[in-house]
Amino acid sequence: MRIGKIVGAHGIHGAVKVYSYAESLEYFSQAQGLQAIETASREFHCDVLWVRPHKNMVCMGLKGVTTRDQAQALAGCELVIPRQSLPPVDDDSTNYWIDIIGMAVYSTDQAYLGQVTNIIATGANDVYVVETPEGYPVEEILLPAIASVVLQVDVQRQRMVVELPEGLI
Repeated sequence: MRIGKIVGAHGIHGAVKVYSYAESLEYFSQAQGLQAIETASREFHCDVLWVRPHKNMVCMGLKGVTTRDQAQALAGCELVIPRQSLPPVDDDSTNYWIDIIGMAVYSTDQAYLGQVTNIIATGANDVYVVETPEGYPVEEILLPAIASVVLQVDVQRQRMVVELPEGLI
């Protein structure tokens, strides 16, 4: 289960900056079985030394990564934990961010709107960032993650059906 992506180095002592797909820093701990994966053909385990929030990112120290160049070389690596490490969701209306990111989005008339590429936590409700296909009038759609807009989420099929609010695009 992907929980974040290393986007670069932080400082000169080997810390990495991570874009988080998870709602909590606890998922980045060693206890969750965190490992880094670069591609489908190359997977490696990493020992987490420390984790802390930094602006809208996560900073991490990894065992054996002690220089900025080593940290920068990890940019692009996805951070994953075993799915069984996650607690089960309470009901059908709750999903992990990592289940939503990458999901195909369709309107109620079955028009393809794009793919969820990011989630913004706003406090009141999350906002799904949907990257639209080429030729669409806008590059992205910001969908409020509320019941009147998000009508159906099918995690198994990686598909979401939404009712676009009037004037959204």
